[in-house]
Amino acid sequence: MDVKGRQQKGILVVFSGFSGSGKGTVMNRLMERYGAYYALSISATTRKPREGEQDGREYFFKTKEEFEKMIENQELVEYALYVGNYYGTPKAYVQEQLDAGKDVILEIEIQGARSIKAMFPDTLLLFVAPPDADTLKKRLSGRGTESKEAVAARLARAYEEAQGVEEYDYLVINDALEECVDAVHATIRNEHAKVSRNQAYIGKIKEELKRFSKGE
Repeated sequence: MDVKGRQQKGILVVFSGFSGSGKGTVMNRLMERYGAYYALSISATTRKPREGEQDGREYFFKTKEEFEKMIENQELVEYALYVGNYYGTPKAYVQEQLDAGKDVILEIEIQGARSIKAMFPDTLLLFVAPPDADTLKKRLSGRGTESKEAVAARLARAYEEAQGVEEYDYLVINDALEECVDAVHATIRNEHAKVSRNQAYIGKIKEELKRFSKGE
């Protein structure tokens, strides 16, 4: 955390979880309660804007040529082609928010998390999960929008994703929403106190104390 208002660079946070774990709900509540600390990453996409969407708010809307130029110039943290359209995370926007002291949250799946961790090794990886598998199944079934086959497919996918949970830094259990939100916020804020993230301050205080060791 900040020491007497000392400005710190923001932390890049990847937030992942099983489908049905409630990560979207947790993220929305986190922004409602603690939005001053965070910036949600805005993706670039080649799909057409839907009614009411604005460039730079929901997405950065790009042509296919513009997006592929961004890929060529390595201007994206990560990207994927989904149902005929590109989606990706612009590096410039992320860096701008980090430099402003905001913690930037990317809500993506495990494969994307691996790519970002490789590019930004000090990224904080958080994984949200239900208390148990039965709860996950109940939440997926309780949506009422998915067939039994779709629920089964999502559970099978969850099993695959579970094989990579050990790669994350922290696991947060979403049993009670408000408690989960508080745990996510506390985990990210406490990360700022890590010695490895405060090398500039440590170097500065050492230099300042050096004067006293010499009797100044």
